[in-house]
Amino acid sequence: MASYVALVIEIGAVIVVIIGGTQALWGVLGAVFTGQATELRGRQIWLKFATWILLALEFALAADILRTAVAPTWEDIWKLAVIATIRTMLNYFLAKDIAAFEAQDAVPGPPAKPVSS
Repeated sequence: MASYVALVIEIGAVIVVIIGGTQALWGVLGAVFTGQATELRGRQIWLKFATWILLALEFALAADILRTAVAPTWEDIWKLAVIATIRTMLNYFLAKDIAAFEAQDAVPGPPAKPVSS
């Protein structure tokens, strides 16, 4: 039963990545075609995409925990520990970058320059 639930959660992670990737791609294409491809707009698109990636990482970690919870071996536990550590570090630094960008966007500054192609 836990394996099936883990599979459903992994499918959820894939769906979250697809949604985030599609949203980011449309954002980039929209910015380019409307002439709004600025550094600020790029950061906004990245911030939304990073949020989706963080959510997908949480789903994937939950699936790994479920799989390991059923008759784990020491090898399974070590793999989960390594995966959890890597994902936790990614989550931490990505969340830190998101907070820094949000704080930077809250501070008024000079207008962003368009990105030249």
